[in-house]
Amino acid sequence: MTTQLKSHTELQAALNRQTANWFLLGVKLHHYHWYVSGSQFFTLHEKFEELYNEAAGYADDLAERLLSIGGQPASTMKQYLELSDLQEARGGEDAKGMVLELVRDFKTVAKELQDAIAAAEELSDQPTADLLIGIRSSIEKHAWMLNAFIG
Repeated sequence: MTTQLKSHTELQAALNRQTANWFLLGVKLHHYHWYVSGSQFFTLHEKFEELYNEAAGYADDLAERLLSIGGQPASTMKQYLELSDLQEARGGEDAKGMVLELVRDFKTVAKELQDAIAAAEELSDQPTADLLIGIRSSIEKHAWMLNAFIG
């Protein structure tokens, strides 16, 4: 179900959810980077590092955009966990489980981004829409590539 966000306050809330998503994903990706094992170790270890660096950039860009439009970004793990629909790494995942979890997370984030993009466009906030579109494009590509990786 797609919901339309109609106010600047709602757009700020959507940006804050994205900030939380990306900080939480960064922590999860670090966990996966440190704990991946098996025959795909070198490939995934490197990929997870690439993705957590990307997540850190998105989190910073989103928080700064939120500040620039008058919002207050979440800045604690407690807030991130409260705001995000994503879950922390459970621990004990095998390499395939890690990849499957990331694909699910990326699809969740892409869906939330779709709603936030529509809200930004409705409010004629093209800079925010552009930022969100770029992130969505990137993670949809990552989800596709990770799905191809696991077959």
